Amino acid sequence: MRKKYRKRYSRYRIVILICIIIIVFFIAFIKTEKALKPVAKLRAEQFAQKIADEVTASAVSDYLIENRFTYEDFAVVLYNDEKSPVSVEAIPFTINKVQSELTAAINKRLDSSGNKSAEIPLGSLTGSPVFTGKGPKIKIRVCPVGSAEVKLKSSFSQAGINQTCHSISACVTVKMTSSVPIYSFNVRVEFEFILAESVIVGKVPDISPYLAQKEMPY
Repeated sequence: MRKKYRKRYSRYRIVILICIIIIVFFIAFIKTEKALKPVAKLRAEQFAQKIADEVTASAVSDYLIENRFTYEDFAVVLYNDEKSPVSVEAIPFTINKVQSELTAAINKRLDSSGNKSAEIPLGSLTGSPVFTGKGPKIKIRVCPVGSAEVKLKSSFSQAGINQTCHSISACVTVKMTSSVPIYSFNVRVEFEFILAESVIVGKVPDISPYLAQKEMPY
């Protein structure tokens, strides 16, 4: 009888011990998840912004090297018989071409950069500034999903006495969101790249309505 009682008691203790371990593990898991979520969200946002910066910069750089645009590709300055500037006319074909091609190039690279992972040091989960950034690192899947929009911008500024500087710039807006349900974020990054510019000597000429707009429409 005593042996049976001891066996039952021993089994009972093992079951209780296993239950305690499971409960402790579950509590630790919940606490770790709560500590990880805000840090992971912040790290994911920073990582997504970094991806947007790198992808946009490389895509625009490669596109400009490939095409080698000049000011004459976007606008034409018309002069009178006295060789004074009278008007600046836009070339819609090039403007529309650049907007559509550059948008497609950036979006293509954003699509290929979606499956990414970031790392978070364990010390950052403690909330203590002493341990922030220290310890072994945990990998988290960021998997950002991005989309880009490109619009060309026309701007005129005074470049000196009787001189006007006309600049054509590409304004790129990239929106990044997370495809991972553990955390969510929305990142919006804006860039501006000068495509071409020219100094027009003489009185400020008339500007075509297409170029006069701050952002050129499609």
